[in-house]
Amino acid sequence: MLTRVCLIVVLLVATSLWSQVVGNGAGIGSTSQAGDEDRMLTPSPVDIQGYSVALGSETRSNYLRTGVAFRSEYNDNFYTGVSGNPVSDMSYSIWPTIALDETTPRLRSMLTYSPSLTFYQHSNTPTQLDQIVRANLQYRMSPHMTLSLQDNLARTSNAFTLLNPASVTVAGSIQAPTTPLMFAVGSGDLLSNTAAGEFTYQFTASNMVGASGAFNDVHYPNPLRVQGLNDSTYTAGSAFYTRRVLKKHYLGATYLYQKILTYPTAGQGETQTNGALLFYTTHLTSRVSVSVSGGIQHSEYIQVPSLPVQTWSPAGAASIGWQGVHTTFAVAGSRTISGGGGLVGAYHLITANGSVRRQLTRTWSTSISGSYSLSKNVDSSQLLFNPGGHSVAGAAAVHHVLSEHFNVEVGYARIHQSYIGIAAIVNVPDTNRGWISISYQFIRPLGK
Repeated sequence: MLTRVCLIVVLLVATSLWSQVVGNGAGIGSTSQAGDEDRMLTPSPVDIQGYSVALGSETRSNYLRTGVAFRSEYNDNFYTGVSGNPVSDMSYSIWPTIALDETTPRLRSMLTYSPSLTFYQHSNTPTQLDQIVRANLQYRMSPHMTLSLQDNLARTSNAFTLLNPASVTVAGSIQAPTTPLMFAVGSGDLLSNTAAGEFTYQFTASNMVGASGAFNDVHYPNPLRVQGLNDSTYTAGSAFYTRRVLKKHYLGATYLYQKILTYPTAGQGETQTNGALLFYTTHLTSRVSVSVSGGIQHSEYIQVPSLPVQTWSPAGAASIGWQGVHTTFAVAGSRTISGGGGLVGAYHLITANGSVRRQLTRTWSTSISGSYSLSKNVDSSQLLFNPGGHSVAGAAAVHHVLSEHFNVEVGYARIHQSYIGIAAIVNVPDTNRGWISISYQFIRPLGK
């Protein structure tokens, strides 16, 4: 995983230098180049980027940002083990961050590294060192060809930090890998790496084709402390064609292949899916888009020594996004066959998630996010042992700018999970968290 992150960092630096050599052209950093008004957007059902939830004041580019946050958090389900009552505790974290965002006429590159050191007040859990690395690159190879790469790597002992409403990603496609199940803080570590790449080519004024690939690896280093959860590896590939009808309407079709490997105690499970979907996207205004997709999906699940299980199922997704100056809003729902995320087997998966952010005043803003997932094993013979389950999560936070460099945030999050047979979750399915953080940041513009 670290090798992939290093490779992406090298690509970011090398491509940045190359873009400065090749000179000007219709590119990402400029909207006034000839032909940009005819450039097609990648429809949400096939876009690996997902909906942006950044507020207008946060969309600046060409900067180097450094800072540190001090965070205090209360958790009422710190660690239960495989049985017993939940234990509540206070934790204190230090979060330094360095972020680089650079835009040229051809290239947009973003890199963020945020380690953290967490101390616990009452428990005997040793001090935890967590690390999160995010890299995102969008390169305009020509006026009509774009390459996008991204990688998110996280090693954390507190998977609930991934529920921060200000950083939740809302995707409009069914290609996103299954989100790992959450476990009590102190149960163990979670290693998660998600990488994706996409190439798009607009070969006429109203026609576009593209291809993408995705990889996700979930690993629990301490399996005895998260009994019932299993490592998994997700790989996927897709291809699409879309045509712009009139100015704001897109019609298209996509093919999606997925391969999910799970590693339970006994043997290895493998799920493969093939799906074909039609989709429609409309841009109601320059800030609002709506997308729907639907089709059929075939899956095959194999776990030796059992016989393969095959099934056909409808698949689809719907989403809407609104990117305003003071308000951003995105919501999406999907139905698909998938697996991984800690579960063993292939599952009918229904998901819904959303995010709202609002700039209340110049110094006050708020964010709210929520998610729901329901999974049911496609193999009827496994409904007794691995039936699946459901989860509901929500988070809200208020952010206040104290001065040019200091900020404060207060937040609350709750998650309910119901999964029979997962000892790390079934005993105490509910977790409540509250936190307050004070941060200092320094922003230095790049370039002129």
